[in-house]
Amino acid sequence: MPLEVTKLSKSKDLIQKLGPLLGLLLIIIIISIMSPSFLTATNIFNVLRQVSVSALIAFGMTFVILTGGIDLSVGSTLALTGAISAGMLASGMDPILAMLIGLALGAVLGAVNGVIIAKGKVAPFIATLATMTIYRGITLVYTDGKPVSGLGDSMAFQMFGKGYFLGIPVPVITMIVAFFVLYFILRKTTFGRRVYAIGGNEEASRLSGINVDRVTIAVYSLTGMLAALSALILTSRLNSAQPTAGESYELDAIAAVVLGGTSLTGGRGWIFGTLVGVLIIGVLNNGLNLIGVSSFFQQVVKGVVILIAVLLDRKKTA
Repeated sequence: MPLEVTKLSKSKDLIQKLGPLLGLLLIIIIISIMSPSFLTATNIFNVLRQVSVSALIAFGMTFVILTGGIDLSVGSTLALTGAISAGMLASGMDPILAMLIGLALGAVLGAVNGVIIAKGKVAPFIATLATMTIYRGITLVYTDGKPVSGLGDSMAFQMFGKGYFLGIPVPVITMIVAFFVLYFILRKTTFGRRVYAIGGNEEASRLSGINVDRVTIAVYSLTGMLAALSALILTSRLNSAQPTAGESYELDAIAAVVLGGTSLTGGRGWIFGTLVGVLIIGVLNNGLNLIGVSSFFQQVVKGVVILIAVLLDRKKTA
């Protein structure tokens, strides 16, 4: 009997994990029937390019939520790192150096969140709500509320957001490489196991010898760096940095993580589910546009989908 119960439990877990993927396939089938142009190679690459920015942010958000935290500042981090990187490019700095500094700045901004949460004992929601406002304010001060343009004609930087490699958009390749690296970190390393452990029971993790503060700071730093990577892709694509860039990106990232099956209470989830969640949102946005649905109504549809995902998560954890 125990063996049968174990098998049943594993089957149930597998079905729950595959649920988002089955939902994505169903959405693709429905939209394909309603709009034959959806499944063209051009449109598929267009969808993947569009979701690449939000996917990188959502990957970082997965780590944060697995620890039982939240990061509302990723959109502002994107805007600030994008603006400063663009400013360095506009001043004539070497593009590779400017990009590396931008990534480092994102990691630092994320680490600030982690220190406030881990050392200051401030709730993640409150801490990142504050830094969201601070980072956005610094961006507006730095740019004077105006786009930063005149970034030069560096081929390396232009390729990062608009280029192709073997016929595949470079942002899509960046997203795929980041996914596999982060998947390996989360599933195959001691650090990844500690992320899950902290989300499952922080106090027990501390008592077992895990340096919870260090892991927390590292997780938020990683999330900040991924937001900066998204900023570089977006800035390259637009050939300018907008001070309002990244607004509401944190909500889309949280939505993708939840849609992918990661529990908001932490300790349970996987990054593949997040990728599926990002694709669900991207396919919905693209498909509804092709069908001709009003952008206002699209917000309603997205909200309903997110609500259903949260209710299903509550049912699984009940």
